[in-house]
Amino acid sequence: MTPRKIIIDTDPGQDDAFAILLALGSPEDVDVLGITAVAGNVPLNWTERNARIVCELAGRADIKVYAGCDRPLKRKLVTAEHVHGKTGLDGPVMVEPTMALQPGHAVDFIIDTLRREPAGTVTLCPLGPLTNIATAFQKAPDVVERIQQIVLMGGGCFEGGNITPVAEFNIFVDPEAADIVFRAGVPLVVMPLDVTHKALTTKARVAAFRALGTNVGRVAAEWADFFERFDKEKYGSEGAPLHDPCVIAWLIRPELFTGRRVNVTVEVQSELTMGQTVTDWWGVTDRAPNALFMGGIDADGFFALLTERLGRL
Repeated sequence: MTPRKIIIDTDPGQDDAFAILLALGSPEDVDVLGITAVAGNVPLNWTERNARIVCELAGRADIKVYAGCDRPLKRKLVTAEHVHGKTGLDGPVMVEPTMALQPGHAVDFIIDTLRREPAGTVTLCPLGPLTNIATAFQKAPDVVERIQQIVLMGGGCFEGGNITPVAEFNIFVDPEAADIVFRAGVPLVVMPLDVTHKALTTKARVAAFRALGTNVGRVAAEWADFFERFDKEKYGSEGAPLHDPCVIAWLIRPELFTGRRVNVTVEVQSELTMGQTVTDWWGVTDRAPNALFMGGIDADGFFALLTERLGRL
């Protein structure tokens, strides 16, 4: 089967790094046309750096990395150093990247790629705030209908939020951008906290990364060691959720996930519930479904896939 063409839009973040590595370790499944960085977990100067670091870690300095939007559409940037550390990739000591950042803006790369590739052949994989994607839609409305699918990490329903009681971080950082994307009419697959909070690192799963005996395996284990400290204290859980690799895992092994088509609307007016993904799971409104919203995951299968693909790098 021909690999699916994807653009990864990201704000690395240790879990974003896992997602990038999973994609780069799966060339028979996904063809990474480029990586676009956005401000989110940490500011843009860190996220574009981190994307290049991860590509070099994977031995893929040929991947094109672009810097995108450095702030949300209408709001002051909120970041998550309290989770990811100052650099976004805290934990192991990372070597500064030597591969060049591509000239030009990430939004223009997204637009140009969607116009150049045959319609319906490119999937967008946003792992952070949706600012770059929404800006592309505003700048070039013609590209919207050319997208095969958007598979994103964001939101929550029964699990609530992780940055406010009801809002998940990626959506909360730029709710206006999320609103634009969810209303655009593009086929959406959503990996919410309801799924990602079931994809938890454990001692055994982190040990499996380390047991690969490679530099990638060591770094992955050290990222997990750092990353999980926050969630273990917050939730009292055994480990931390690896949110973003769920996006890439769905593209490779969709049978690992279960969900249903529902309507998802993003709250952009209420300061109390700003950024909430109002998810009509039970079909109590007449709003048409606009997203395949995931609710379950085979966590053992997910970590087996992730570990196997990391082992290739």
